[in-house]
Amino acid sequence: MQTAVSYAAIVPLPHGAVGVRCTPGLVTGLDFLPAQPGLAPAGALAGEAVRQLRAWLDDPEFRFDLPLAPAGSPFRQRVWQAIAAIPRGQPLTYGELARRLDSAARAVGQACGANPYPIVVPCHRVVATRGGLNGGLGGFAHATQGYLLDIKRWLLERESRIPIA
Repeated sequence: MQTAVSYAAIVPLPHGAVGVRCTPGLVTGLDFLPAQPGLAPAGALAGEAVRQLRAWLDDPEFRFDLPLAPAGSPFRQRVWQAIAAIPRGQPLTYGELARRLDSAARAVGQACGANPYPIVVPCHRVVATRGGLNGGLGGFAHATQGYLLDIKRWLLERESRIPIA
């Protein structure tokens, strides 16, 4: 049984949309959604999140500065910190990131899939080994097919200008 999620704003993307969840003082999540029309921001923080998402759409080098609600276990937070340090256009494999963190690739993959702030914490930069799942693309937000992989492919291509299979 799925529960409805209430978004403070929705920003259309070329291959989907981003739903913004927030309280009056903190962004609590960014969710990739199927393609749909935008939803005007409900509140100042949602408006700022939309402004920053649009600035990032105009310039992939844009640096986000949003107040993010604390989330995740200490391990997940460590993975997300490592992901945030991956340079644009230089993806790492799950295995490479796991070695850097003295962990297992599957645990890193689970943390990537649970990332509440994709784009801000660019988990799309973590990919499978060449020839691995989805031709080296890997999964995205716990999905291994569908629109979420189209979004991951678009994000990687946008950042690297190198087509991903």
